[in-house]
Amino acid sequence: MELELSTLLLLALVGLVAGFVDSIAGGGGLISIPALLATGMPPTMALATNKLQSSFGAFSATLYFYRRGLINLKEMRLAILCTFVGSAFGTLVVQQIDASQLSRILPFLLAAFACYFLFSPRVSDEDSHRRMKENTFAFLIGTSVGFYDGFFGPGTGSFFAVAFVALAGYGIARATAHTKLLNLTSNLASLLFFALGGQVLWVVGLTMAVGQILGARLGSKLVISKGVKIIRPLLVVVSLAMSIRLLWQAHPEWFIWPF
Repeated sequence: MELELSTLLLLALVGLVAGFVDSIAGGGGLISIPALLATGMPPTMALATNKLQSSFGAFSATLYFYRRGLINLKEMRLAILCTFVGSAFGTLVVQQIDASQLSRILPFLLAAFACYFLFSPRVSDEDSHRRMKENTFAFLIGTSVGFYDGFFGPGTGSFFAVAFVALAGYGIARATAHTKLLNLTSNLASLLFFALGGQVLWVVGLTMAVGQILGARLGSKLVISKGVKIIRPLLVVVSLAMSIRLLWQAHPEWFIWPF
């Protein structure tokens, strides 16, 4: 599938915006996947190509956070491994069964996450008491959310962010940094198996990756400079936007004005 140069340039701009939003609050797929589908490519190919371009954004953000001391790779080794395995397994499973049933439950989970980010006193710039041991967190959260990202995907950043804040006791900036690390891990695992299946449009994905890298770097700088002041409202907005979009896809009749 070949696209015109003007379309590729527009997709690079989409990648920039998606990378910016994704590095702060997750949910960049809300922007990039509809743009890819609008080009006429099949859904599976759009998902695979999105994994390629979003991997570059996640890497850019992760590298920025790591260089500024927000990520401890030694502590995250087991979580990285569990997330990779979970995502790889999810990507294999989704090619065998229908994942659309998840869209019935997910909007309500995302709305609940928005309320948590909005009202919970644990969402702050400071670390708090850890409620789950590192190994338990890695096996339970890394594997399950990794599987979910490979299997379905929307809201993965919200799942990780809530887990890091509520269970690991991380402050919001540190939680965002580690969310991007595990997002990168799950993206790479999923991308590997999509690529083996020949589903990735490399030219399109790499073109969008240019915008992703720049957008992710800009967003990461805001995370460090603004902290909870910018992350909390964006997490709420993105979670609610994903919830509404999924509800609209599943029940468009709910959004028809009766008059």
